[in-house]
Amino acid sequence: MRELESLLADKGCQFATIASCDTNGFLRGQFVSRKTLLSIARNGVGMAPVTLAFDPTDVVLPIPGVGDEDADFHDGKMRLDLETWREIPWHGEGKRLLFLGDHQGEEAALCPRSLLKRVVAQAHADGLSPKYGLELEYTLFNETPQSARDKGYRNLVPATTYPSHDLLLYQAAQSKWYDDLVDMCASLRIDLYKAHEEIGPGFMEVCVDAGRDLGPADQAVVLRTFLKALALRNGQMVTFMSRWSEQADSQSTHIHISLVDEKNGAPLFWREGAPHNMSDTLRHFIGGMQAHLAELILIFAPTVNSYRRFAPGTFAPSSLGWGFENRTTGLRVVGDEPGAMRLENRLPGADSNPYLTTAAMLAAGLAGIRRRIEPHAELIGNGLGRRKHDPALLFPRTMAESIERFRRSEFAREWLGERFVEAFAATREAQMNEFAVKVPDVELARFFELA
Repeated sequence: MRELESLLADKGCQFATIASCDTNGFLRGQFVSRKTLLSIARNGVGMAPVTLAFDPTDVVLPIPGVGDEDADFHDGKMRLDLETWREIPWHGEGKRLLFLGDHQGEEAALCPRSLLKRVVAQAHADGLSPKYGLELEYTLFNETPQSARDKGYRNLVPATTYPSHDLLLYQAAQSKWYDDLVDMCASLRIDLYKAHEEIGPGFMEVCVDAGRDLGPADQAVVLRTFLKALALRNGQMVTFMSRWSEQADSQSTHIHISLVDEKNGAPLFWREGAPHNMSDTLRHFIGGMQAHLAELILIFAPTVNSYRRFAPGTFAPSSLGWGFENRTTGLRVVGDEPGAMRLENRLPGADSNPYLTTAAMLAAGLAGIRRRIEPHAELIGNGLGRRKHDPALLFPRTMAESIERFRRSEFAREWLGERFVEAFAATREAQMNEFAVKVPDVELARFFELA
C-alpha cells in the first residue's frame, strides 16, 4: 500500500480509472476519487458480472444465472492489480492513472483475465515461463460513428485509397496518426515495437512486443480500447471486425509465443542441429495445438462475423497445419537463433479477446508437452486451399459447429473450466440465434422480386 500511496503522490492523483476486461476484449470501468481508489486497493470493489454477458452494444446474452431470466444483476468483487498502472494521455494532470483488475470469487470462472492467470500458473507449475507478443490488425476509416450509421455501414471511406502493404507514402501521409499512436502507447506503458500499413485500404497493424505472463495480453487489451479512442478523438473510426465487407481481406490477431526455463531463462524452443533447429518441446507444443485447437475455435472466432474471415480468397488459414516460415499455415514456426525461435498462431480473428486466445493457445501447447504429442508432418508450399490438408487438421468453419465442438470438449472443461465453457457457449449461441433470423440486404436483392 505504501508503494501505491507513493505512486499517487508522485502523479498528483486526484481521480483514477479502474477497469476490467469484458468477454469481447474491451475495458469497462469507473472513474473514482483518490480516497475511493485507496479503499478499493485494500478491499476490492463491486463490479457487476453481467458485463461479462454483454455483446459490444450492451445486448445482454444469457449466461446462466448472470444474464438470463434467473439473474439478479448483483455486484461481484473485482480486485485491482496495482502493478498494471498506466496513464491515459488525454486526461488532465492528476486524473490520468488507470489500473486493471479481475473478477474474484465465483465470477473468476467467467473473467478472461482470471482465466489466463490460471493457465499461466499451470505453465509455472511445470517450470515454464511463457513469452509472447501479439499483432493486432485493424482498419482505420475517415468516418464518424454518425456518418457510418447514416450510410448503413456501406460505402465507408477508409483512411487510404488502395491496398498498400508497407507503403511509406501512406505512412508519411498519416504521420500524425503514427506519432499519436507512439505517444499514446508510451503513456499507456504499451511496449509497441512495430506499426505499419497492411494489405488493404485503411488496413493497418500494431504489434505488442514479447513479454511474460499477463503483461502482453494486458497491453493488447488496453491497446484495443484506446486505439478506438484515439480514432474517435481524431474524427475517425477503427474496426476490429474480422471482415467488414466482402471486398476487404480478413483481419487477424497473430500471437507469437515461446517458452523459457523459469529458473534460468534459457529458451526451450531451440535445439541446434535438429530439423529447423526445433526442440522436442516446440514440436510437442505444436502437437498439442493440433490435437486441441479445433475444439477451441469458438474462442478464436467468437462472433457471427468471424466466420466470414475464412471465405475462399482471403489470407486466413485453412487448417491447423504447421510450416517453417510459411505464412499460409495456421501455425508458423519462426526464428533463426535460440532467443528468436517461436511459434506464430495465425488462427485468431481481430475480434477475439487477447486474454482468451492466449489462454487457449497456451493450454493446448502445455497439454502437448505433458503428453509428448507429436505434430503432423510439416506443410510445404501454399496452405491456403483446403484440398491438400489432412482432414484431422481441419477446424469448424461455421459458428454452429464451433459451439457444439466447444461444448463437448473435455479438454476445454478441464483447462478453462466447466463454468466458463457453459457460459461462453451460451452467449455465442444466443448471438448466433439472434442473427439467424435477420434478413440481410443481399437476400432481398437476390430473391425479393423473383423468388
